[in-house]
Order: sequence, then C-alpha cells, then structure tokens
Amino acid sequence: MSEQGIFNTVEEGLAEIAAGKMIVVVDDEDRENEGDLIAAADTITAEDINFMATHARGLICTPITAERADELELEQMVAQNTESMETAFTISVDASSTTTGISAFERAETIRVLVDPKTRAQDLRRPGHVFPLRAKEGGVLRRAGHTETTVDLARLAGLYPAGVCCEIMNDDGTMARVPQLFEFANKHNLKIITVADLIEYRRH
Repeated sequence: MSEQGIFNTVEEGLAEIAAGKMIVVVDDEDRENEGDLIAAADTITAEDINFMATHARGLICTPITAERADELELEQMVAQNTESMETAFTISVDASSTTTGISAFERAETIRVLVDPKTRAQDLRRPGHVFPLRAKEGGVLRRAGHTETTVDLARLAGLYPAGVCCEIMNDDGTMARVPQLFEFANKHNLKIITVADLIEYRRH
C-alpha cells in the first residue's frame, strides 16, 4: 500500500510481481492518463482474473513478446492499426483444453497455456476470450505503454516475460485518474508505481 499521493518504488512493485501479486501502474498524464492492474502471467490465478473483471472492469489482456507471438503464429488482429495508441492486439485465443473459454478459470488456463514453453500454435483456438498484445522489442524504452510495461515488469521480476493487464475504471464507468487510482490501491492494499519511474529504472 502507498501513502496517499506517494508512488511506490519500482523495486517495491517488482517484489510484489515476483511474489505473485498484482500492482497498479499509471502511465503519463499526456498519454492515456490511465492506470492498469498488472500481474505476471506465470503466477496468474482464476481469482486474479475475477478480481480484475470485478474491480478494475477494463479489458483483460495478455502482453507477450513479439518472439512469443511469432512462435504461436498469433498474427495481428488488423493489418493496419489505427487504434489511438497503436495497441498491438493479436487475434484472440482460447486454450484448446477449455470449453467456452470465458470463465475466470478458463481465461487463467488459457494464459498459462500461452506462456507454457511446450505450447504450439495448434494448442490454441482462434478467436477466443483472451487478448494477447504484442509488446515492442526494447520494452518501455521503445514504447511507454502498459503492454511493454507488463512484459518488462515480469522479466525484471525474474519471471516469464508476459503478463496480464486490465484498465481500472471508476464505479460510474469513467476511467480512473491518479486520485482515484490511489484510492483504489489503498482500498485493495496494492502497490502503485508509474511507467515513468520504470523507464528511469531501466535506463540506470
């Protein structure tokens, strides 16, 4: 937990990620000006997915490296990306072992399958209910987005370089900004860090 208005350090955030916990990550005010709940894919549970869906309420996505996307033959969702932040969605997937794929348990299973080194392209059904995002090589030093932040945090925490992120919305459906994000982090006893601090951490 952070004191109101004081961000946690990147080191504190990494310790939480390594321990299998979620953290809140805030990007720049002049970018999306949003906060995401972020966890490592290695440690994701159905309870985590349910918490994200219930409390954060945004779109639950799974950032992975470009190399992993290529290994699993996860082509881009669209040939020409016109999304405002050029978020690199691939085609959505479900693990072939799932039924409908939408429950928190089955989404967590699909995410675990995505990061299992034994998984091959044919082990995934397309389309599905998990949304992989292709992170740019170079991470936050190349693109200061939550996609690259998620992969960088997992890697720096000593885990498989992939994770799960979900935008945090207010109760009324509007996007939570920094004051509300601090309230959210304190309410749920979560660490809260910034993308800007992660960029500085990686530069040193």
